Amino acid sequence: MDVFAKCSEINDLLEERKESAARDLLITVLDYHLKKKLVYSECLNHLIRETGLYPYLHVATSSWQERFVFEAFKVNSGETESLTLHREQSDVLRRLLQGESIAVSAPTSFGKTFIIDAFIAITQPNNVMIIVPTIALMDEVRRRLQRKFGADYKIITTTGASLADRNLFVFPQERAVGYVETVSDLDLLVVDEFYKASADFDRERSPVLLKAILKLGKLAKQRYFLAPNIGSIADNPFTRGMEFVYKLGFNTVFLDQHHLYREFNGDEALKTKALLEIVKTKNRKTLVYAASYSEIDKVVSLLRENTPPMGREVLKDFAAWLAESYGANWSLTYAVSHGVGVHNGQIHRSLSQIQLRLFDMENDGLDTMVSTSSLIEGVNTSAEAVILWKNRKGGRGNPYLDSFMYKNIIGRGGRMFKYFVGQIYLLEKPPGETDTQLKIELPDSMLGGIDEVEHKDSLSSEQIAKIIQFRERMTALLGAEAFERLFGGAGAFQCSDSDLILQIAESMAADPSTWNGLAFLNTQNPDNWERILYLLINLQPGSWDIQYNKFVRFVKVLSKNWASSLPQLLRELAPDVSVDMFFKLEKNVALKLSALLHDVNELQKEMFRNGVDVGSFVSKLSHAFLPSVVYQLEEYGLPRMISRKIHRSGLFDFEAETDGIHSALGRLIQMGRGPVLQLQSLSIFEKSVIEYFFDGIEPRGRRHSLTESNPK
Repeated sequence: MDVFAKCSEINDLLEERKESAARDLLITVLDYHLKKKLVYSECLNHLIRETGLYPYLHVATSSWQERFVFEAFKVNSGETESLTLHREQSDVLRRLLQGESIAVSAPTSFGKTFIIDAFIAITQPNNVMIIVPTIALMDEVRRRLQRKFGADYKIITTTGASLADRNLFVFPQERAVGYVETVSDLDLLVVDEFYKASADFDRERSPVLLKAILKLGKLAKQRYFLAPNIGSIADNPFTRGMEFVYKLGFNTVFLDQHHLYREFNGDEALKTKALLEIVKTKNRKTLVYAASYSEIDKVVSLLRENTPPMGREVLKDFAAWLAESYGANWSLTYAVSHGVGVHNGQIHRSLSQIQLRLFDMENDGLDTMVSTSSLIEGVNTSAEAVILWKNRKGGRGNPYLDSFMYKNIIGRGGRMFKYFVGQIYLLEKPPGETDTQLKIELPDSMLGGIDEVEHKDSLSSEQIAKIIQFRERMTALLGAEAFERLFGGAGAFQCSDSDLILQIAESMAADPSTWNGLAFLNTQNPDNWERILYLLINLQPGSWDIQYNKFVRFVKVLSKNWASSLPQLLRELAPDVSVDMFFKLEKNVALKLSALLHDVNELQKEMFRNGVDVGSFVSKLSHAFLPSVVYQLEEYGLPRMISRKIHRSGLFDFEAETDGIHSALGRLIQMGRGPVLQLQSLSIFEKSVIEYFFDGIEPRGRRHSLTESNPK
């Protein structure tokens, strides 16, 4: 590369006011300098300043003007040293510090979440709530905030936690709603990936997110909504009073797209050959978007059969642990030895974290991650290379990718200071370029929990009529006092579908005998649960991913989840349930079935008043029949298999921890990692997981340094 000629070309583009093109070309020059280990010239530093990429400045070879800019744009973000913002980051932070509420659309590499940390460090707020789309992202954010602010704030990620003087809440939308009655005010409400409030992008979960925004937005002094690749926002009640800040043109990395699909024109053999050629580069981190579970299996099989085992000790240890914990014949057990991991929305949360940790290792661990959109949308991870294996979405009907989702996928290529250029390999044709307008509408299913007077400006006359009709029908069934108690404030129901709530209430009123026997769920004999379980799952047909009789059988077997290992449970469930199906069904139990029974329980207590309360069984379902803290600690990176070994050693009694997750964490921190690492029952790999777990919960002053390899 002729660096001087490139710098001249960049300068010409700037003169022509083509800053975006200039920035892209500049980033390729910076990538060349990184790979060749070249010193930045004063001219190059000047161009970095001109394009607003201030963090990339090398002050040692800069003029005094560039050095001044580098220092002037430094902010406290909770790290030990102040860090320099790029120009557009600084503009967003300035708006927040001035008290504005803003919705920001910017590329994945923009650094939108870094601004949150700077806001906290500078303003020292009392309460900040961050709503994230997934549990995986929740843990990532929690770890970052714990490291930076754990000494001054209580970091809350679970329901029912008591508040401290200063709190940082990190929740998926389902948990956020539960704090409407607990939190009196918020200094800042952050909604990450807020495009999911639109049913166009997440029909199943958008009503819950909308409810959280509606209820919590009233408590917030400021709102900060973040999303990639949104061109505009249609008028709606949820972002009213916020300014839309469009930053899509500002990239901090360059995406080099390779349209390989043109070379093989749908030939699957050539497509497979191209995949294998790309991933054979050792020590290069590669994400493969495979769209669906079946395509993940196909890609993993291809990679396992056509690439040699890595021979890395950490991967051998990981494979051995998977064989013991999940089964020797599971596809992932074989795949990891070849440097291949799998990410989807079903696998155990701690297992997702372990794989991402191995993927982020510099010169070891996993080289390739094959994923659905769960990794693309739910975790802030990046790679040097991204492969588009399928140009489809993974949902029902398997539609083609739209421009918005495609940009999200390829946006995972590149990373500031590490991969200036992300290599994007397109094995199928990408969608055409379109401008995405975000449309957020209040669905009719939410109307039961809406006050038509308070939100009259946001409702149609038809919606107001439906709200009044719903209230009248429910009041006739429950009485005015009970209606206000169940539907006022945050509301007592976990389901956002008011039509379903009304359906259940009318069924109870019309045929109370059908609901007789709920108390059997409080017995210890799973055979006594069958009739009520069938009754419940019939309320939401098509929601359980398996035949009803097999799902009921699964719930009964799952009741042994703490006493038995997962391979033992799978043997009892054979041949109907595989490892992957186990993940899906367990999630259905812990999320869908528990939420449904919770709402049924709230209704029947008001309507029957017979003293029956199955809240304890609801709790068992919501924790997949594990001790509650064991289930919650998986979100912190401690797998249930390791918790079981610690419990059985007598070192820590997880069953006795009834005061909640923060009490358990406090006792674990007080005990320290040392006694756990001495347990003979733990493997080398499990001890490395313990190290990572304690790193994520201990205050910064007590944190131990970690190497990327397992402790021996």
